[in-house]
Amino acid sequence: MTARLAVAAAIGALALFPLAGRDYYATLMLPFFGYAIALLGLNLLFGTTGLLSFGHALFVALGAYTAAFLTSKLGVLDLELILAAAALAGVVVAVPTGLLCVRYVRIYFGMLTLAFGMLFYSFLLKFYTVTGGDEGIRVLRPRLLGLAWASFSKLEFLTGPFYYYSLAALIVGAAVMWRIVRSPFGLGLRAIRENAGKAEFTGVDVRRDRFSAFVVAAVFGAVGGALLSIPTGLADPLLAYWTHSGNLVFMLLLGGFGHFFGPVLGAFVFIVLQDQVMSVTQYWRFVFGAILAAVVIFFPQGLMGVFSSEEGFAPRPNLPPGLRRQSRRSDRRSRPPRVDARQ
Repeated sequence: MTARLAVAAAIGALALFPLAGRDYYATLMLPFFGYAIALLGLNLLFGTTGLLSFGHALFVALGAYTAAFLTSKLGVLDLELILAAAALAGVVVAVPTGLLCVRYVRIYFGMLTLAFGMLFYSFLLKFYTVTGGDEGIRVLRPRLLGLAWASFSKLEFLTGPFYYYSLAALIVGAAVMWRIVRSPFGLGLRAIRENAGKAEFTGVDVRRDRFSAFVVAAVFGAVGGALLSIPTGLADPLLAYWTHSGNLVFMLLLGGFGHFFGPVLGAFVFIVLQDQVMSVTQYWRFVFGAILAAVVIFFPQGLMGVFSSEEGFAPRPNLPPGLRRQSRRSDRRSRPPRVDARQ
């Protein structure tokens, strides 16, 4: 009940944000909505399935370029169609990359996703006639629910209709991901994260479920990327660069990947901190590195671990010391005798 009240209060605060009269802070929340949606997908892959992707920015950039291509090249301005096309593009790209990546786990999976992300970045940078090169492609103002909102200035459009549209998209995305994580499919992913061998023994198709999680994460990343590109009005290759993927992982660790709303909190804190630190010093990355080190050392469960009494998705039972030692010995015996990158 407390968690539900906290979520309702957060939604209410976000809904009242534009009414406070501070347009700057309202526009600051727009990238938060896009990142939060993308991170919900990344957390399904890492927090729930146990696969850390260093190339998730590929799908964020894919969604942004889908929005740019549709609005600038094809004249498609309905945001509903743009988001659907971005989700479809995410599926099309995730299927071949996922079929290869999910054959591996641990660092091998991370390196493969990083490689595909950098391949996509090179494609965006070098194929100038198609992607605009380092200049990118413009993203035109879309129509929302069939309405052009032509009488609104750009600032009024972003802090009014588009703000609430993005908030609604985040709520819908969070509700869908909530159902996925708590479905039998989501329980199977948790079993895979804890012990893939035991999960397969109980009848879980490990590779198929990992692949499905990869595709779902790609869809969320692409939708988030499409929303992310509209306030800036530009899709550029840096969205696919490895440092952008690093920022996504940073947000995930900052909020806490073991909690459902950890990525959302991480995106919010990252956006606000980045704005404040960049206004003080140009060495903001140095400051963020120190913050990341402090979070990993002192708050391994992220900021959500500070505010929540839960211990992630699957807390261990509180056993007496004797049984705890016996449980650890049992866990060691049940581990596979060797590490296989293809497990």
